[in-house]
Amino acid sequence: MTNDLGVLEKKYQALQGCFDEARLRLWAAVEARSLGHGGVARVAEVTGLSRRTVHRGVAALAGTQRGVEALPPKRVRRAGAGRKPLPVKAAKLREDLEALVEPLT
Repeated sequence: MTNDLGVLEKKYQALQGCFDEARLRLWAAVEARSLGHGGVARVAEVTGLSRRTVHRGVAALAGTQRGVEALPPKRVRRAGAGRKPLPVKAAKLREDLEALVEPLT
């Protein structure tokens, strides 16, 4: 059991920089399924990913096996997902920053 976790940790360290979020989640799900019962918790412990993230990967794997279409190729997130640009999020950001700098310049 401990040996499995050591191997899993080495795999994670080797692959960590190669994957984007979605691919890392799917890899973690595959590893969790291969470990069987308690695999999600062990993968989460070794990788530092949340158990929820690993569970989402498991669900995504199950969805693609049933024919549910995954993300389009070359996409990490669905369209419109992710952080919004700061000017959109905080409309007065530019004005506030200029007000802070103005007295000094």
